[in-house]
Amino acid sequence: MRVIFTVILLSSFISLSAQTKQEQAAIKDLCGCFQITFKYAETFSPIQNYTFPKRYNAEGLEWITPVEQTDKKFVLQHLLLIDDSTIIKHWREDWEYAKKDLWLFQHDATWKHVDKNNKGEWIQTVWEVDDAPRYQGSSKWIENNGQYYWENTADAPLPRREYTKRNDYNVMKRTNKIIVTDSGWTHEQDNEKIIRKDDTADVMIAQEKGYNIYHRVPDSKCAAAVAWWDNHKDFWAAVRRAWNDVMKNKKDFHLTSKIDGQLLYEQLDKLEDQNLSADQLKAKLTALINTYASVQKQSSTIVRSK
Repeated sequence: MRVIFTVILLSSFISLSAQTKQEQAAIKDLCGCFQITFKYAETFSPIQNYTFPKRYNAEGLEWITPVEQTDKKFVLQHLLLIDDSTIIKHWREDWEYAKKDLWLFQHDATWKHVDKNNKGEWIQTVWEVDDAPRYQGSSKWIENNGQYYWENTADAPLPRREYTKRNDYNVMKRTNKIIVTDSGWTHEQDNEKIIRKDDTADVMIAQEKGYNIYHRVPDSKCAAAVAWWDNHKDFWAAVRRAWNDVMKNKKDFHLTSKIDGQLLYEQLDKLEDQNLSADQLKAKLTALINTYASVQKQSSTIVRSK
């Protein structure tokens, strides 16, 4: 009986290991040079006489590169190419396997830290252009007829395409479905735009459908982004380390948008230009980020998780 149990246990371990390798391969498939198309349209509102905004469509070229990778963690940096001379550090996504906690977005630039058993799941963390946090979600990669997808619902701040234009809601409940395809991958979204206040029920003002297509093209088309990142990657590695140091010491925190009239990424750009030593840069980054990420003295009672 003991032999049979051992064989079953070993077989399960081998199967799990093979599954994990396939999941790792799916995450790696998100990397490369892509022609991207973004499409968003609001589809429903419970509000009478609600004015639906114009549909959002955009295109571009994006380089996605793994800046860190281990068996249980992948850090993927997105770089947007405007032309051969204009590169924008875009958003970043981290994938971590079986992490035991989450930062949950509450509302109005506040986050709450919670312990959660994410066994067998991959946590996707999405970060801003200045490496500030946006949202986290935990789920399993699913294989269906040879195709891999990952799906999760998570609360998030307003997307970049709207936060400078709208103030009629303060939380986007995002259902993200990432599907790896033969030609690249797609990011399908079913979103709810919500008004949220402490100790009151959420009010949904609209639902939205999003469909982002990442069509793989030759890496040579992204050569300018590769060169740009090679020149800037050390600075942004230091920024990531500073954010990690700041966040690990906070349970709940609030992000301030501007200090002295400046956004965080504007301050970071100036700091990079100073060519500081590693120790000087670390100290200044930690101090700077701490001024924008302040501890919540009275934590929100709202917690949302899957």
